[in-house]
Amino acid sequence: MKIYTKTGDDGTTGLFGGTRVAKHHIRIDSYGTVDELNSWLGLIRDQKIDPIYRQQLITIQEHLFTVGAILATDPEKEVLKNGKERLKITKVGTTEIEFLETSIDQMDGQLPQMTHFILPGGHTTVSYCHIARTVCRRAERISTLLYQSEPFDKNVLSFINRLSDYLFVLARKLSYDLQAKEIKWVPKKKD
Repeated sequence: MKIYTKTGDDGTTGLFGGTRVAKHHIRIDSYGTVDELNSWLGLIRDQKIDPIYRQQLITIQEHLFTVGAILATDPEKEVLKNGKERLKITKVGTTEIEFLETSIDQMDGQLPQMTHFILPGGHTTVSYCHIARTVCRRAERISTLLYQSEPFDKNVLSFINRLSDYLFVLARKLSYDLQAKEIKWVPKKKD
């Protein structure tokens, strides 16, 4: 099978189910941003981090492929003529969301209480994590916009939302593990 098909040379791409849409369609933007997020998670995973977090990231990356598949499916072709779902994969649901929540709680329980906003940075690995968090927030914004016009499984939105929380706490945990200084943002008062 060749990598290039030339079918996208006209500025369109195929959704799962065969429907062709413009490459700038919000559905393409939503799962493209999820794909971008997945790549950032791979970069974090490639850093010198605790194997527990590396394994968590692998699990999350696998879930993001599922999220991408859901977002890439034409809602009008989600169910086949025989009544079966086109996607024959385990969907992202409460189990996957609870996995993120449990991971957040475990990391957060090991961290000092946060009293201020924190400036992203302090260590390259931490910065990668903050970039991933902001890409995750963008994926969430785009996906919620798509959801308004073409609804899909709402668990996807919950998963993406919780994932941004996970990435924030992971950034803090990595700062703690790497002994990187967290710089608090303290707003300057007007004179």
